[in-house]
Amino acid sequence: MTVLITGGAGYIGSHMALALLERGEDVCVLDNISTGIRSLVPDAAHFFQGDIANQELVQWILADHDIDTVLHFAGSTVVPDSVENPLLYYENNTSKTRHLLEACVRSGVKHFIFSSTAAIYGASHEAVIGEDAAKSPANPYGRSKLMTEWMLQDTARATGLDYIALRYFNVAGADPLGRSGQSTPKASHLVKRACQAALGLLPYIGIFGVDYETPDGTGVRDYIHVSDLVAAHALALGHLRSGGVSGAFNCGYGHGFSVREVIGAVENAAGHRLAVREFPRRAGDPPIVVADPTRLKTQLGWIPLHETLEKIVGDALAWERRLSAA
Repeated sequence: MTVLITGGAGYIGSHMALALLERGEDVCVLDNISTGIRSLVPDAAHFFQGDIANQELVQWILADHDIDTVLHFAGSTVVPDSVENPLLYYENNTSKTRHLLEACVRSGVKHFIFSSTAAIYGASHEAVIGEDAAKSPANPYGRSKLMTEWMLQDTARATGLDYIALRYFNVAGADPLGRSGQSTPKASHLVKRACQAALGLLPYIGIFGVDYETPDGTGVRDYIHVSDLVAAHALALGHLRSGGVSGAFNCGYGHGFSVREVIGAVENAAGHRLAVREFPRRAGDPPIVVADPTRLKTQLGWIPLHETLEKIVGDALAWERRLSAA
């Protein structure tokens, strides 16, 4: 059996391809290279350039390579962009996934693992967010992902397709062996941009909102190392293949760091201060987003190995140094 990774030339998808190949899986990657980087796809993977909404192409890949599982990473992920252009996000994240799901059902794919997000919860009033918390997305990005979760639930009830939705909190870091990392030139991730600022690739790092009801006034997020996130996907794959039931799992550590704390960690790793500028809050950004990962740990047996902010920042900075030297 073979695994298809959509968006496998992207940040998380490329790490997933590396991990599955190390496990001895046969891996196919489908990516339209709109934001992905072709060189991040491992040579051992079968690469196809195309769109997930192209059902003819998808069904051919599924049949020709005997795909039993689809890991779906393709989509748009920038919250402020979703506020400015919501229809693009409903197209890329919801409508195109509907086409992908139809192709999977027609082709008899057994398992589907979906890259979801903590943004489906919105501005929760809970100290840590469990999977059963109220779903009230504060932006179109979160709504587009929640719609896809609903589609998965309904499709699973009506067909033989089972699924896992993994709700990411803030993914950061890079492959500890230096094989992949966040490579999108205009990526908006705080850790990446702070590392770019530390290397002089950006003139400053911006803080968007300094008046939140948090200890230092800046937003607090639960940052998860990309390698620990990929490990959660591998466990989800094993769960479904062994007959486990469909469901959703939070992917985070259960504790958060503020924007100022992240900047401080990058400064420590780089050995110098960063130029910082403060801006008003961005539309759709909640003050605190922290996961309750209990279900992931107890039901899938997830054990994080890269949990410290220092590890996350250190690997991210090392990757940025490789990119700048290339």
